[in-house]
Amino acid sequence: MDEAAMAQALDVWLAETPDNEILLSVYNEYIDGASYADNMKKFGKVSYDAPASISIYTDSFEDKNAVSACIERYNDNADEAGKITYTDYVALLTSSITSMVDVISYVLIAFVAVSLVVSCIMIGIITHISVMERTKEIGILRALGASKHNVSQVFNAETFIVGICAGLLGVGVSALLTIPINAVLESLLGIEALTVALPAVYAVVLVTLSVVITMIGGLLPAKRAAKQDAVIALRTE
Repeated sequence: MDEAAMAQALDVWLAETPDNEILLSVYNEYIDGASYADNMKKFGKVSYDAPASISIYTDSFEDKNAVSACIERYNDNADEAGKITYTDYVALLTSSITSMVDVISYVLIAFVAVSLVVSCIMIGIITHISVMERTKEIGILRALGASKHNVSQVFNAETFIVGICAGLLGVGVSALLTIPINAVLESLLGIEALTVALPAVYAVVLVTLSVVITMIGGLLPAKRAAKQDAVIALRTE
């Protein structure tokens, strides 16, 4: 039965003088002892004099932080029953976004670390091949009076030059790529304040890291080149 049919059946039942004991039991269970305020509360009446919650909207993050600080100062001086319980949805959203960005950053750092290790190994292999191909040149240097330290310095200098050139090239390409990236962001989002940039401090750190990685990769092959015997090196074709 729908509500209209149920209401019609109730009207018919009341018109036929129902049992008073049934009416009295219904009254005692649902009506007796209830006040006007209780009944209105059950009906779902909203009281604007005693709100259950208040929503506060601000124009900036600074205003939001000021409101939060004001509530915290009030809670510090209020008793337990009078303290305000609030939820900062913007802070929750920002925290979630920050957590996601941190996870993505850790994943990217892991990929970068793996790529650095692979790059170091590849540089070592390339330097080792260079040493093997230039064995006679090493013998000539030793015959001309170059010491083992001088031979090692030659290959270390080469890896240093390769590292600094690779670092400068990478930083330069990254700095140039920020120009089209900023143009795309501005056209898609329409926000001029949101820009991508490579700080100078980070650029210096990246170039230094490139040099260190290449120097580490070429260190062992350079030592091996310095240990070669001059006579055997001159006989090598």
